[in-house]
Formats: sequence, C-alpha cells, structure tokens
Amino acid sequence: MTSPFEEIAGLKNQQVTSSAPMNNKQVPQSSCLAYLEILSNYTSRFKKLRVQDRTEPNNNSEAQVGDQELSAEEIIRVAGARYVQFSSHWYDDYCMPLHPYASGLEVLSEEENKDIELAQFLLAAAERVSCQQYERASRMLLHCLFNSSPGANSIQRTIFHFAQALRERIEKETGNTALMGCAKNIENELRQKMDTRIALTCHQKFPSHQVLQFTGVQAIVEHITYDTKIHVIDLGIRYGIQWTCLMQALAGRNERKVELLKITSIEIAGQPTIEETGKRLKSFAKSLNMPFACKQVYVADMIEITEQQLEIEDDETVAVYSPYILWNMVSRPACMESLMSVIRNIKPTIMIVLEVNANLNSSSFAIRFVESLFLYSVLFDCVETCLKDEISARMATEAILSERIRNIVAAEGGERTVRNVGIEVWRRFFSRYRMVEIGFSESSLYQARLVAREFAGGKFCTLDTNGKCLTVGWKGTPIHSISAWRFV
Repeated sequence: MTSPFEEIAGLKNQQVTSSAPMNNKQVPQSSCLAYLEILSNYTSRFKKLRVQDRTEPNNNSEAQVGDQELSAEEIIRVAGARYVQFSSHWYDDYCMPLHPYASGLEVLSEEENKDIELAQFLLAAAERVSCQQYERASRMLLHCLFNSSPGANSIQRTIFHFAQALRERIEKETGNTALMGCAKNIENELRQKMDTRIALTCHQKFPSHQVLQFTGVQAIVEHITYDTKIHVIDLGIRYGIQWTCLMQALAGRNERKVELLKITSIEIAGQPTIEETGKRLKSFAKSLNMPFACKQVYVADMIEITEQQLEIEDDETVAVYSPYILWNMVSRPACMESLMSVIRNIKPTIMIVLEVNANLNSSSFAIRFVESLFLYSVLFDCVETCLKDEISARMATEAILSERIRNIVAAEGGERTVRNVGIEVWRRFFSRYRMVEIGFSESSLYQARLVAREFAGGKFCTLDTNGKCLTVGWKGTPIHSISAWRFV
C-alpha cells in the first residue's frame, strides 16, 4: 500500500541504498546514473545565477556590498552542475575539470571557487556512498572534513555536518560500530536544554518567524470576526508569543467584545514545562482586561489525545494551530490518523498548519541527500546572517540542524524521523479528511511583507504563494509553508 506521504517526484523514486556491503570494485552503474540524474534535476530547478550583475556597471555602491556574493544555495547549485558536467573526469578521487573556471564562472572570487570545489567533493562522496564504494567515499570525506569546520563560513559549516553524517552512514553500512551514532533523539535533548533567552533571541532575529506568526494569527482573526467565545487548540505552544498578538487584535474590537479567550496547549509529558508560558499569557490578558483561560493537556504520546481532554464547549468557536508538529508523525501514520480524527471531530472553524516545505521522506537516499543539501545550505546561510552577533544562539541552532542532517543522511527505517514533505503532499493527505484550503487575504499578505522589511536581513526573506499557501524563503529558496484549512 502506498504511504499517504510518499513524494511524487519528476524522477523514478529509485532505491539506491542497500544494507549489504559490496566490494568496492563492483560498481552498480544504475545507482550511479540515478544519482547523477537526480542531481541534474535538482540543480536545474533553481533560479539562474546573478553572475551578469558583476559584469554590468552599477552606480549604486550600497547595493554592490554583500549583494554580489553567491548565496549558499547558488554555491551548491553551481557545484552540482559542474559535477554533473565533469563527473566522468573524476579519477582516483580527484577532480579534473576541463577548465578551472568551468561553466563560464570566471567572475567568481577565489573563495567562492574553493567552496564550489569543496561542495563537489561532498557530492562525489555522496555518489560513492549511493554506489556503495565506501573506501573511495571515505577518502573524499576526509578531504571535506579537513577543509571545513563548524567555525568556518556557512557553506563550509554545511559541508562539515553533511560529511560527518555521510561518514556515520558508511560506518553503519559496513558494520563498523566504532563510530556508529546512537539512535536516541538528540535533537529533543538539545531543545530541552536550550536557554529561554537563546530561544527568544532566535524568534526575534529570524524574519520568517515573525512573518509566519503574523500571517497565522491574522487568518484566525479574520475567521472569528463575529465570535465572542474563542477556543484555540495549540499543538506546540512553546513560548506562546503569537497569542499576545491575537489578544491585542481581539482587544481592538469596537463591537462583539470577547467574552472568553481560551487557549489549550498539547504537551508531551517530560518536555520542558510551559507553565511559565501560561502565566505570561494570563498576565498579558489581564493587562488588556480580556477574559482569558489557559490549560495544558499532557500526554505521553500524541496518539493519546482525545476529544474529552480538550473540553470543547458547544458555544465556542474553535481554531487549531499546528506549528511544525505534523512532520514528526509522518513516520507514524497511526498517530497521524488518530490526531486528525480528533481534530475533525471538534469541528474547528480554521486550522493553521506551519511546516518545512521540503521533500525529505523519499525512500531514495540520493533524493534525500540532494534535497536536504540544498535546504540546509540555505538554512545555515540564514542562520549566519540573522545571528551573526549572537554566537551562542547560532551554535545552539546549528547543533539542532546538525542532528537533523545526521538523521536524514545516516538513519534508515524507524530511526529516520526527519521526514518533512512539501505542501503538495499535505494537500493530498488533508483531502482524505475533506479539508479545504482557504488561503489568506490580500491584506494579510501585504502586511506580512511589511513585517519582513522591518528586519535588518528582511531583504533576503522572500515571500511567495503556492496556490492558496504562503511560502517563506531565504534569498529566493522556499523553506517554510503556512496554509489555512477548514473541514467540509
């Protein structure tokens, strides 16, 4: 039976990995060709380079500063295109391009060309892994690790973490347990240990966080205009900053004053307590003279959530807010089915869904590797720009990103929990529950763009629409999606 979250790609979703080690002299040509085809497909999907901007006169000196550097995504794309073009010239694990500035990129700086070459080594190592040529892959990874580090520029940091993940995959595939990583969820541990100040700093510094928060809250406000008893079910409240915005919007009503705003948060037992969040929200509501109630529902697992725990009253208007929660259940369809059934039964007026818009659920190692390399190179670029003066916050954030890379690249089966899927996949899944996408108003989209411009790095934060969904990206590469839904 086909999984409801299986990605539909332009290529055949070929399985290019195996749990059985092979002799390095045996080259599964079909696997190698599949990797090159996948890489070629992904590199052609991205926007054209802005190389011509460097060769054309520009009287705006301010625009030339920083804007002319290739983004991390462009570095990876150039490396991918160059590798596909000259893959047949790799002998004895060394690159032998026909020209040191292949693809007509003579205008690139020395550092950019070095980064592109290093990315080529990483792509070559991934191809060798997909072809089960582990000894050759290991030699290439040594080169990558020697020439990159967690303290280098964003693209080299990306390469470092991917090289580590590939090395762990090789150890697992060859049965060498000396360097094999453990199966426990280190990402959850890192999140639990993250200092509140660091978490709030990240929230305040990333324009995407503010844009997504504003858009989601505004959509809820527009769909509860005439309702006086409002019940918000938050599947991951954390610090609840978005609900202070909702309170302010509701407090500004001239008519139909709010009789009660109730927020119920679903929390996994054992996670950091969110009681402080509830106290802050109550204090803020009191300052606005708004009738307010806050409740926490603790469960050992999301599959345990029941309608009775949510205590929905007949005269309440319900809104559901799902911030980066559902992707955790893609590998657990029974849990997802249970949660969605509960949500449908409480009849929400609107459901807001925030997710990472990426194809990381494929059974093909090659597809996952290439897709995640593009995605995480952009994320590391974004982190470097937004947290350049916040070293502790940057390191904490990148530690979490590193664990996700490790899970995507090195894990298989039940251990592989990072399985983000794109909005098209969510649409197919939600249609099973007779959910209809309702989109966002032109006014809220316009204001969301104004919010992005308030940030120092806001010019790199790009907003676009995919049907009725809003995508928020970095330097033109979509990363996040926010969509609004109702049941029919």
